[in-house]
Amino acid sequence: MTSISNTPAEAGNTKLASQFLEKVQRQVSLTDAYDARDIAEVVFRTLRDMMTTEAADRVAAELEGKMLSTGDGASQDKLVEIWKDSNPLVRFLSRIRKPLEIEPDTFLFRISQEAGLPRGVTAEEATEAVFSALKQELSSDRIQEISSFLPGILRQAWTAA
Repeated sequence: MTSISNTPAEAGNTKLASQFLEKVQRQVSLTDAYDARDIAEVVFRTLRDMMTTEAADRVAAELEGKMLSTGDGASQDKLVEIWKDSNPLVRFLSRIRKPLEIEPDTFLFRISQEAGLPRGVTAEEATEAVFSALKQELSSDRIQEISSFLPGILRQAWTAA
């Protein structure tokens, strides 16, 4: 497993964000942090699609300033950049459209199709890992707000994470 670390100067503000990728990586037994990042981006995109723009912006505000490191020194990104999406077209469209009503099966299908999951990792496991790591980064108000957008088993997974 790739180790994800911070410099001492970053440790105070970024410790949890760095642990975000580590936690996803550990929970689904991934061999590298880039896979964890890719999975998180797809789960975030699908989750964000279900939320209002205002709610997504409140989550982004809480994630601002938290840095990610893939451990190899090549990548230093803000966690909020994964939340907002790296694709400019997707980022734009998510700002202008209304929230989508996505059934749990459709949510999980999107994760299985778009996240490039390694063999043996299910969409449910990947989603739960990202949910768990994300909840550690957010206030209780944001956790409850996200829960309000999730239907059925997704809400149960969010609550359990």
